[in-house]
Amino acid sequence: MAAATVVEADRAASEGGAGFSDVQARGWDESQLRKYSFPTKPIPRLSHTDPRAEMLINNEEPVVLTDTNLVYPALKWDIAYLQENIGHGDFSVYIAENHKFLYYDEKKMSNFENFVPKSQRMEMKFSEFVERMHKMEELGGDERIYLQQTLNDTVGKKIVVDFLGFNWNWINKQQAKRNWGQLTSNLLLIGMEGNVTPAHYDEQQNFFAQIKGHKRCILFPPDQFECLYPYPVHHPCDRQSQVDFDNPDYEKFPNFKNIVGYETVVGPGDVLYIPMYWWHHIESLLNGGVTITVNFWYKGAPTPKRIEYPLRAHQKVAIMRNIEKMLGEALGDPHEVGPLLKTMINGRYDHS
Repeated sequence: MAAATVVEADRAASEGGAGFSDVQARGWDESQLRKYSFPTKPIPRLSHTDPRAEMLINNEEPVVLTDTNLVYPALKWDIAYLQENIGHGDFSVYIAENHKFLYYDEKKMSNFENFVPKSQRMEMKFSEFVERMHKMEELGGDERIYLQQTLNDTVGKKIVVDFLGFNWNWINKQQAKRNWGQLTSNLLLIGMEGNVTPAHYDEQQNFFAQIKGHKRCILFPPDQFECLYPYPVHHPCDRQSQVDFDNPDYEKFPNFKNIVGYETVVGPGDVLYIPMYWWHHIESLLNGGVTITVNFWYKGAPTPKRIEYPLRAHQKVAIMRNIEKMLGEALGDPHEVGPLLKTMINGRYDHS
């Protein structure tokens, strides 16, 4: 299990959901949270000036920062404002038959001939996205829609002005003091109530800035890798858990019984720091309306010239990924990777 730093910031554990003491003051309640079988511990909520927040980020552990003003100019964004000012470019929109958006890498689909995506990606104008979203709300069915688009030079002037007004001074200092790599993207996310992005991990640092509505974020540290059973590296759903949180198959995924999450609900103005290789499972609240979020993705710091041993959990994950990639390339067929690895360990590493 995780060896997280102890920070006294309302971190009481609770079974099967969040143990939050200020839910009434924050505009949501626990009836809006999906119920799961595993326990969670609250992620600390701290001022960005609090030394404990600095300690958590330095230790590559999650924290909610309540007062960075990182996206302050965007807090006025709503669907009407964006529709008027976002521009006339094309946006990437995903449509799912239910509330789960299991993303996939289209380039890897050729590795698995029988792979059927559980969501469909389409390009459409923002006005078309809004019209489609409203129509789904009126119909009240299971189908859901989700916009995920990098903020680029196609947006209108007012959005550009808002973007330039972000607290770049603060976030650039975070990057510089920890020697992170470059900012790779700013991702605009807009979703309907009840949308779920299942557990996955990324190889970059992430500041998750909430603008409108509330999102529930359940995180898992890299040392719970074996409990979450990610798809193979060459699979289109690489870096995502195979476990269905709503109905876990404990026979197929027995280690999931040992999972423990770190949980929070972020609201407008909150910024959640998600360290690289930490798993994150993101949900729009039930009956919570439309949500708007902007993500800030940063590459990790360069590999140090002197590696310290024993290796940390995220370093082990990186090694596993690199071995899978290397074997896939060497064998010429990603489907041969699993059998070869089984041959390497079967009957050889099972001794106590």
